[in-house]
Amino acid sequence: MNNRVSKGGLQVAASLYQLIQDEILPGTGVNESHFWAGFDSLVHELSPINHALLQTRDDIQSQLDNWYRQHAQQAWDMDSYQEFLREIGYLVPVGEDFDITTTGVDAEIAHVAGPQLVVPVNNARFAINAANARWGSLYDALYGTDAIADSDGCERGAEFNSQRASRVIEWTMHFLDQSLPLAVGSHADVKAYQVHDTTTGKQLQVVRLDGEVTGLADPKQFVGVGADKQDEIILFVNNGLHIELQIDREDSIGQLSQAGVKDVVLESALSTIQDCEDSVAAVDADDKVGVYRNWLGLMKGDLTETFTKGGQTITRTLNQSRRYNGADGSTLELSGRSLLLVRNVGHLMTTDAILDSQGNEIPEGILDAVLTSLCALHDLRGSRQNSPAGSVYIVKPKMHGPEEVAFTNQLFNQVEDLLGLERYTLKVGVMDEERRTSVNLKECIRAVKDRLVFINTGFLDRTGDEIHTSMEAGAVFSKDKIKDQPWINAYEDWNMDTGLACGLQGKAQIGKGMWAKPDEMAQMLASKQAHPEAGANCAWVPSPTAATLHATHYHQLLVATRQQQLKSREFASLNDLLTPPLAIGENLSPEQIQTELDSNVQSLLGYVVRWVDQGVGCSKVPDINNVGLMEDRATLRISSQLLTNWLRHGVCSKEQLTETLKRMAVVVDQQNSQDSEYQPMARDFNGIAFKAACDLVFKGAEQPNGYTEPLLHARRRERKALG
Repeated sequence: MNNRVSKGGLQVAASLYQLIQDEILPGTGVNESHFWAGFDSLVHELSPINHALLQTRDDIQSQLDNWYRQHAQQAWDMDSYQEFLREIGYLVPVGEDFDITTTGVDAEIAHVAGPQLVVPVNNARFAINAANARWGSLYDALYGTDAIADSDGCERGAEFNSQRASRVIEWTMHFLDQSLPLAVGSHADVKAYQVHDTTTGKQLQVVRLDGEVTGLADPKQFVGVGADKQDEIILFVNNGLHIELQIDREDSIGQLSQAGVKDVVLESALSTIQDCEDSVAAVDADDKVGVYRNWLGLMKGDLTETFTKGGQTITRTLNQSRRYNGADGSTLELSGRSLLLVRNVGHLMTTDAILDSQGNEIPEGILDAVLTSLCALHDLRGSRQNSPAGSVYIVKPKMHGPEEVAFTNQLFNQVEDLLGLERYTLKVGVMDEERRTSVNLKECIRAVKDRLVFINTGFLDRTGDEIHTSMEAGAVFSKDKIKDQPWINAYEDWNMDTGLACGLQGKAQIGKGMWAKPDEMAQMLASKQAHPEAGANCAWVPSPTAATLHATHYHQLLVATRQQQLKSREFASLNDLLTPPLAIGENLSPEQIQTELDSNVQSLLGYVVRWVDQGVGCSKVPDINNVGLMEDRATLRISSQLLTNWLRHGVCSKEQLTETLKRMAVVVDQQNSQDSEYQPMARDFNGIAFKAACDLVFKGAEQPNGYTEPLLHARRRERKALG
């Protein structure tokens, strides 16, 4: 890339430079010359620290590898293991108790529990849909998914099924009985919801089919009516989440309801992570320009996307606020959008979008911190449509231990100074997805105690790191059995226990991971209630529809109360947390081994071929049984590291893996046969994507912490160079 602009000691790709000069800087109040001089200084001061931290990772892993090799045939005890981990700095001393001191946090983070979306920010349509997913139709979410069974006359089809719609209404009335109970009777027996003006405000009366008049068991749950259509929109609240009843007896759906309820709209995705990381394939300056331009549009509030659907041209824009007349006579305004967080990349990768004075690529995480914060100034110094509290929320992934978290704090300090922001304006979400962060979580939180707003367990990356950390210790269990080992429950509980002990309740989110099956909503409804029951005040969902359905779980219990209960339980076991999922004594049959190889290789190929050939960082990839699963680099890290581990310990051979890769390439080609842009891998098994998949398996042990980014980026750049 020779087309560059010199700014002090920085060589900036022309496309990125023009974006910053023409679109990002204007309107921020940041002086151009001050910005470039400060950015140059920041890069040259912090890049060596970033590099040293990565070297520490490698040094620690090398010592771990050696220890595991020396104890490979021994029954090592946990005390000696922990002592070794302390000697090499893997386990750090635990300091005195403390509470985080974060202030200036929006209610969606600090006080109200609900679903959280994660979406690739480089896809404008997805980004807008996610931002607008603050509100969602419960009727639509139920009718359009398997949440309502396709049986007994309720099957989905091209034509409207009134019987299915009636079942949706029945389900919804049961939900209202749980979340907005009446003083007498059921919502299923309501003839009319009536709002009357009184001398003290508005009063809700509920008329039953038998003519009796009742109201809510808790009248305070009625909070207002629509500002424009007072008789058609009635607003309620439960556990901090709002519910709209939309009334229209003339509507075709409203006619199916005895009370004329044409829809029930739920406050759904309270927050959304706009992702620059695992769900995005951004390997060069042009890709990064797309990432930053969309984030800029979200912060300005003017992001749009036009596309064709069903022969019609549709333009998506960001929703405006929703206005109501409050029950107490006040004017009530609720946000029409999710509170947006942005996930920067971690410390590992560098980017050629900017080169330093020596011609070296700068750390991509530093670039992300500066530019996503610069974009966010348009919200902070504008209408504050995203954060009324005046904060910028940055999720930082893939940090290893307190020293790396402290570096992020230092980076954010210097970005604040560069942009003229008050200290701790930039808030941080710490992804607890690396083993060295998990076991030292209290000290990681301490390192950012003044700006922390989020800790989240990331089971997928955490599993990948678990495998790589213990690569030399022995063969691990199959993917499903890894989930059943003691470390995973200890990990989830340790995260919650530590977060509560550090005072996150009422100040920050303690989150749980993704539901990866976007088409399996009945299964999600049946199981994801476990997340709020575990004390999580946010949990990830893959779509706006899933957010609306998952929101129903947060109406069933008040998470703050559950967190209070959890404070008194016994703290999770560090011994369990440190126990690797090694398949000691397990003897798999050849058939069981091949089945596991087939499953992991197929998912790996299905994801990699889209990433490398089409630049798709996150997509619904059919598994070996043609069940669509949301795949990103975290899921790829598990599959590739498991295969590498089994090869390393002789569970399978290189020849067997090679044969499996070729055979599964045929399967993946067939699964993608309807995609006109798809490049078949089985044509000659020599394409760039197939080579990338082989690299991930056969070179997996030597990849830093088992990450897939270095190999993927290299192969994607190679693919892009071909045009």
